[in-house]
Amino acid sequence: MKIWVTGSAGFIGFHLARRLLDEGHLVTGIDGFTPYYDLALKQARHAILERSNAFRPKIFMLEDRDALAALAAEETPDIILHLAGQAGVRYSLENPRAYVDANLVGLFNLMEVAREAKVKHFLFASTSSIYGANAAIPFRETDRADQPLTLYAATKKSGETMLHSYAHLWEMPVTCFRFFTVYGPWGRPDMALFKFVDAIEEGRPIEVYGEGRMERDFTFVGDLIEAILRLMPLIPRQGEPAGREGLDSLSPVAPHRVVNIAGGQPVGLMAFIETIEAAMGRKAERKMLPMQQGDVPRTFASAELLEALTGYRPTTGVEEGVRAFVEWYRGWKRRKPNE
Repeated sequence: MKIWVTGSAGFIGFHLARRLLDEGHLVTGIDGFTPYYDLALKQARHAILERSNAFRPKIFMLEDRDALAALAAEETPDIILHLAGQAGVRYSLENPRAYVDANLVGLFNLMEVAREAKVKHFLFASTSSIYGANAAIPFRETDRADQPLTLYAATKKSGETMLHSYAHLWEMPVTCFRFFTVYGPWGRPDMALFKFVDAIEEGRPIEVYGEGRMERDFTFVGDLIEAILRLMPLIPRQGEPAGREGLDSLSPVAPHRVVNIAGGQPVGLMAFIETIEAAMGRKAERKMLPMQQGDVPRTFASAELLEALTGYRPTTGVEEGVRAFVEWYRGWKRRKPNE
């Protein structure tokens, strides 16, 4: 199939595009190469994808409606996997406009292309941050998610809602998947695992927020990609729920579904740090700090719907996943400047 992957130079988009290429699809990768973090990392990811003749890189921002329209005139995608956007909970406190531009304006432009192209399936990367102040544990797709704690979460919730309107008005099948703390090789430098490993390797103290009393439902990137690929052919159809009553998040008025992607096995932050120390063979100096604005103390996904739809749930333990990241990180740091 002809598949567009937005955010193809990003952490998850790169892994997804590479897996799609391995499975024989034609992939157009769209990325704006924003300087939110080290561009060398994004360039190295794209260089790997460009080894395949089935990969077509397109470098522009989705906010650029003319560039997007020009691409749509060249080719019509069968499926759109929309992973591009401004990520990061904390950065949304510093530069909120970036989230409005990328996560709302960029999404709207892409929705218009998808509508005109009559894509078979539009899959959208949302986030566990949407659950915000939700007190129910574990987080279920059918829970209300109307109390976001950051603008980042608010823009992702808005994206799900915008897509619901297009699914209803134009019968455009949409799946929104909510990610839970994805980690693994080629990960983002602004995420906790990368920060911790980098600090420990260089002998700097790590900053432990929430006094270490937080828990996260960590999801290894390989498991996440497997789940996305299993969801890709499962096109939502209005009136055809796939789970038991009260479980499926399929809209009653649109071919629109929300799915958590996580294993449903939260890990305490201190246990996670100890796992990193074991993988690196050295102890971390810890600087204990209070909770940061916008953070939540715990994320815990229900994976029941994902398993009902696909027969699959993430299973990679943090010990294995962290070892894979540390191995990749040390190789990345040893590279020559032009590699």
